[in-house]
Amino acid sequence: MTALPTLESALSAHIRKVGIIGAGQMGNGIAQVFAQRGFAVTLLDVSDAALQKGMGTIIKNLGRMESKGKISAADKDAALALIATTTAYADFAECDLVIEAASENETVKRAIFAQLCPVLKADAIIASNTSSLSITRLAAATDRPGRFVGMHFMNPVPVMQLVELIRGIATAEDTFAITKELVARLGKISVSAEDFPAFIVNRILLPMINEAVYTLYEGVGSVESIDTAMKLGANHPMGPLELADFIGLDTCLAVMHVLHEGLADTKYRPCPLLVKYVEAGWLGRKTGRGFYDYTGEKPVPTR
Repeated sequence: MTALPTLESALSAHIRKVGIIGAGQMGNGIAQVFAQRGFAVTLLDVSDAALQKGMGTIIKNLGRMESKGKISAADKDAALALIATTTAYADFAECDLVIEAASENETVKRAIFAQLCPVLKADAIIASNTSSLSITRLAAATDRPGRFVGMHFMNPVPVMQLVELIRGIATAEDTFAITKELVARLGKISVSAEDFPAFIVNRILLPMINEAVYTLYEGVGSVESIDTAMKLGANHPMGPLELADFIGLDTCLAVMHVLHEGLADTKYRPCPLLVKYVEAGWLGRKTGRGFYDYTGEKPVPTR
């Protein structure tokens, strides 16, 4: 006998068109995952150049999957056909869900919501991919706090299984239920996190990275010795400084500021060396230099 659909799955089935704001590392990954699951996706960024770069990453990722036999050429073409790009918020008018995946800056996110809300359908859901900021506070900057939720995807999105779901104080139960079922439809696993600074993953991960930077700052070990120690001594797939470069040192610093200010505990004080690297524009892989230099054939430790 065929099982009857749950209320959540019946509701989430109405999510057909998805908008993604930001074609960067997180946004293009989210767009790819939704398109591969058959959703019509509209990907927005501030310029055609940013959109072309984001789509180039998606094409490269899907091509790699095809070459490994994980998807067929038809699957790749079908996913790409479902992604439209735009620089105009008006193109989100028919979206059932819009996920904001812009930089980890509350002022930027608020400005985005101010442009987004007037064009959306009344029942459309807004989700933020923020990795640390208050969902309650972000929701209050919109015209629909009850239809606002945190959906924190992990990087790289096509590979990582986890999505943190965060309720703001005003998030409606059906909004949370729909997004939870939606995560399952994407083939991913959700965990529910309370609306505290940095939620679960970054509340644990970023202080570890910050401590690794302190270890370097204080001369306890070199970049190579710190990363090797944690890979071989703690069985981590990447060393903490290598991981910081992968995440982006500006993002790491932003999360540490949120933790330090939000929890008012000195143990979350960002390491001065992390601050200095960000001020220098040494943000990791995306700028070609962080704790490693990426301009050569392989990464080389800078300290």
